[in-house]
Amino acid sequence: MKEFNVMGTCVPDIHYMVNIADKLKKIKALVDAKKYFTINCGRQYGKTTTLLALEYFLSNDYTVISLNFEGFGEKLFSTERNFCREFLKLLRDALELSGHGADEQAKWEDETVDDFASLSRLIRQTCRNSSSNYVLMIDEVNKIRNNTIFLNFLRKLREKYLARNSGKDFTFHSVILASVYDIAYHDVEFIIEKELPTPITDKIDFKIEMEFNAHEITTMLVEYEKDYATGMDVDSVAKELYTFTSGYPFMVSRLCQIIHEDDKGWNVYGVRKAVTEFLKEDHSLFRDIAQNLESRKELYHLLYDVVILGLRRSFSYDNPIIGMAHRYGYIKFDQQYSIVVFNKIFETRISNYFITKNEQSKLHQRTNTAYYKIGTNDHFDMESCLKNFAEFWDKEIFPTIEDEELLEIKYRISFLAYLKPLLDGVGHYHYEGQLNDEHRMGLIVNYGYHEYVIKLKRIFSEDDRTEGLAGLLCYMNERGTDVGYYLTFGLEKGSKLAKGKWNSIVGKKIFEIGIVLTANSAEKEVEKEQTIIRKVFFLLRKLRKMKFLNGKAN
Repeated sequence: MKEFNVMGTCVPDIHYMVNIADKLKKIKALVDAKKYFTINCGRQYGKTTTLLALEYFLSNDYTVISLNFEGFGEKLFSTERNFCREFLKLLRDALELSGHGADEQAKWEDETVDDFASLSRLIRQTCRNSSSNYVLMIDEVNKIRNNTIFLNFLRKLREKYLARNSGKDFTFHSVILASVYDIAYHDVEFIIEKELPTPITDKIDFKIEMEFNAHEITTMLVEYEKDYATGMDVDSVAKELYTFTSGYPFMVSRLCQIIHEDDKGWNVYGVRKAVTEFLKEDHSLFRDIAQNLESRKELYHLLYDVVILGLRRSFSYDNPIIGMAHRYGYIKFDQQYSIVVFNKIFETRISNYFITKNEQSKLHQRTNTAYYKIGTNDHFDMESCLKNFAEFWDKEIFPTIEDEELLEIKYRISFLAYLKPLLDGVGHYHYEGQLNDEHRMGLIVNYGYHEYVIKLKRIFSEDDRTEGLAGLLCYMNERGTDVGYYLTFGLEKGSKLAKGKWNSIVGKKIFEIGIVLTANSAEKEVEKEQTIIRKVFFLLRKLRKMKFLNGKAN
């Protein structure tokens, strides 16, 4: 039997794979047009697997030379002579491994090659005199970092490409570079520091989407179903996998692997249970996010604004931080060209990072004692959760925050930090984008076989509250649920909603509870005066006990 693979290159004979024939046809069209381009996308995106499939796909029409410089050490890049010699050896090895004979290999052998000028002449002679159309593919370009020799080699390829197009040279029919980064941005700071030209500035934009769509995911599930006959509804499982991953190849394969190995069940609930397990795992993909958030404060603030505060940020490639986050695969843009996180798994994992940072602050979240009263293996008492949080806010958080601006941003992260440990091990939450902005946050909680729809909203008036209810009802209809939860922030003390109540609206039940976020100015002044009076009397009593004062204090 085949297996799901998340480590290294996928091979059709031994691994369950998505059918990417449509993507390969689109890439081949670029090759047919003699283009030089970069396939750049996030880590663990299946670039190497795609290149392997592309090599076979092109082999009937082209002589494909597939190279990877990773792991060759410093000697390869120590001098121009060493690089040119080793490049030709690797090229001949690639031809041999792909089944080309000694005659083809001999075309690329010349002991006099010792610099880029002589290498350029050999490429010109071979490509002009050979009946083969050579396609050069180089994988893992991003791992050859800060190397002047390699950047100069890329520059030479660019020069030959431009000269070929103007009829003044012969060179590879097409060059394909695979990289996490767009090669136009490859080690930009290093290039500027060394005053080097950008390696390839005239390349075309690679606009072929490398993530899987729901239909493509079904091709892998159909193959699995032929072997195991689980009776799954392939379309619904594929749609649910896409909902959480947005087609990120590694995530799709890993979720399928968890469902298969842990017998989660091939249905939407099995996918959700697999997501819960996946979110707890330690992967280099997730570690990279945390490390980048720690080391790049601009990225930290950008994603905090988008994920936690729900603020709209415009997408622009010209902004270095936004461009970097996009190249890493963390973000994309919506129809309004605003920044959104690439998928729900990234969004939840990034949110969890910010929650742990919040837990390191003075406002610690104490939720563990409530766990057994709120959650079982299959049911989560969301009403109790919201009531307990309201009490926690009123006693532990609200009295400790004096800055009203801080109150405006604290309620979201505080609730998430309260909710997360109650779900760990059994369920998970994720954001619902259409319910999110700076004044509201939509959450979907998946717990066992149950789904809970929650809306958090900052309200300023009764109209705000009513508008929020209407939005929640619309989304409940979309999710097909008759029960929803509405947590509002911004009530005055003494509101009837402070203890929570159930509303019945158009046949649907909504539990609504309100939390004090701001007090009126008169009340604040009274509280300040009372605090000052208490402190004065406390000081007087202390001084009298120390015999600094005699008699009664007035």
